[in-house]
Amino acid sequence: MTTEERTSPAARLGYQPGQVVQEIGYDDDVDQELREAIEEIIGQDLVDEEYDDVADAVLLWFRADDGDLTDALVNAVAMLEDGDIWLLTPKTGRDGYIEPSQISEASQTVGLSQIKAINVAEHWTGTRMVAPKR
Repeated sequence: MTTEERTSPAARLGYQPGQVVQEIGYDDDVDQELREAIEEIIGQDLVDEEYDDVADAVLLWFRADDGDLTDALVNAVAMLEDGDIWLLTPKTGRDGYIEPSQISEASQTVGLSQIKAINVAEHWTGTRMVAPKR
């Protein structure tokens, strides 16, 4: 693994070539550089919310005014066969910031385990969540 791979936020998300990554919650404020880096790693475009097959992973952009986080996580889990969800939320002090306690409560309600949180972009924090094996 090169230094760039270790330090690249996209590489730290753990995606692999050939994976189908479904992106939910895309809007004008998402980090385009991160999206492009993920697409470069997986070797294809991210699939959107209309994708109707099973995904290997979900990239969920979520802001405080996007509705109910628990519902969003339930929908994300439904699209997965056996992969991770990366919940991307605005960093502290940014519009749409979500308290870590809200993230924890929503993930527990859905039955997801929070693995780690990392800085993924200038304005975004990523929280990795894993669904129980089916």
